[in-house]
Amino acid sequence: MMALAKHYGKGPLALKVIAENHQLSEHYLEQLIAPLRNAGLVNSIRGAYGGYVLANEPQEITTADIIRVLEGPIRPVEIMDDDDPAKRELWLKIRDAVKDVLENTTLADLIDFDQEDHVQDPDMFYI
Repeated sequence: MMALAKHYGKGPLALKVIAENHQLSEHYLEQLIAPLRNAGLVNSIRGAYGGYVLANEPQEITTADIIRVLEGPIRPVEIMDDDDPAKRELWLKIRDAVKDVLENTTLADLIDFDQEDHVQDPDMFYI
């Protein structure tokens, strides 16, 4: 989605090009693009110069939109009814914070962040 967002307004982008540029399997990208297309986040363009384009502008597509399509509902863990109330409240707060960030971060925000010069925080971790 980031590759399509960076290419927005320049015509369709072939999965083969994205796969080569990001050292990914084209077959893997085909599996990802189908649900994104079915959800209306991307459009396919047929033909010799075809490929995929975002269905909306990058500032209109949130990371929550993408994650919901590819991963399902946003929830960090299943919260059991018999969990300790303090633990349950903590997980609900974490879920709400993550959901808020994802719903308020667009592809355009990610592109801007990617293009800025950032010093990596030593406390940052990746999942």
